[in-house]
Amino acid sequence: MTNKEIYKKTIGFTWRRILWDWLTFLVLLIFLGLGFFVATKINSEGGLIGLVIGGVIGLVIVIIALRYISYTYKAGQIAMMTKGVTDGTLPDDVIGEGKKIVKERFTTVAAFFAITGIIKGIFNQIGSAITNVGKRVGGDTGEGIGSAISSFINVVVAYLCDCCLGWVFYRKDEKASKAACEGAVLFFKHGKTLLKNIGRVFGIGLVSLLLIGGVAALILVLIFKQFPAFFENMSAELVKSLSEEGEPISVIISNPEYLMIACAVVIALIIWSTIHSTFIRPLVLVGVLRNYMESGMNEVITESDFNVLDTKSKKFKKLHEEFA
Repeated sequence: MTNKEIYKKTIGFTWRRILWDWLTFLVLLIFLGLGFFVATKINSEGGLIGLVIGGVIGLVIVIIALRYISYTYKAGQIAMMTKGVTDGTLPDDVIGEGKKIVKERFTTVAAFFAITGIIKGIFNQIGSAITNVGKRVGGDTGEGIGSAISSFINVVVAYLCDCCLGWVFYRKDEKASKAACEGAVLFFKHGKTLLKNIGRVFGIGLVSLLLIGGVAALILVLIFKQFPAFFENMSAELVKSLSEEGEPISVIISNPEYLMIACAVVIALIIWSTIHSTFIRPLVLVGVLRNYMESGMNEVITESDFNVLDTKSKKFKKLHEEFA
């Protein structure tokens, strides 16, 4: 199966996650409304307290629901992507089969999401080390370069964690902790191969930013230009507020037209981020996952391979010791 074929057959998981996210947001709004309504019935001035109580209850429910349902759909999508990449075929009922696999390995998947924090910790340690080295060597400039590299690593880590979950499904007879550690080791052993994919990740990301973000920003600017008084008032209020607090006033805030453009750009970035992560990232992930799995399927991971990462991260070493 090609990457596009796998993407098309697994996109149903994405639509279900979107629907569920909107439903949970609606639940939060309902609890906010209920909290406000009940509180005002008890005490006419208790609306704010009711909003807070309703918001807390709704937020707890939303967090639990998102962690369980959204993770289930995400895990199911990655399971089916992995199957498509490794077996070259997918069942007719992709959604049903994905949910079945996740349920069969629910304990393993739940354990993996706990392990994900450790995997991120490994690379965060490396990122922090790079930033610190850059600061010591090049001062503020070096720190800036180090931070940029750390940000790059964070993007890589997000894909790595998804690939590791794919490896956990592929290594279905192994414990989640061991399979996840194997996944991290594979990334290090085949870094050069996988970095070719990272170039694609950033290349597609840049193109989607220019196309989606650029078009969204242009449309928003055209819309905002119909309401010049709004931005003139906003600029005047911000200047007045900052002047009273003694804060420096930037050119953007003091100029209504610049403020309008800045607002359009910020909103456009949010729109781009949402669309990119929801629809474009899964397509990129299939390509990254394919090279990742192909690099590791015929690989024999030895104890010395684990030991290499043991020296780089105490968190990884502790996880490794659980099954060593």
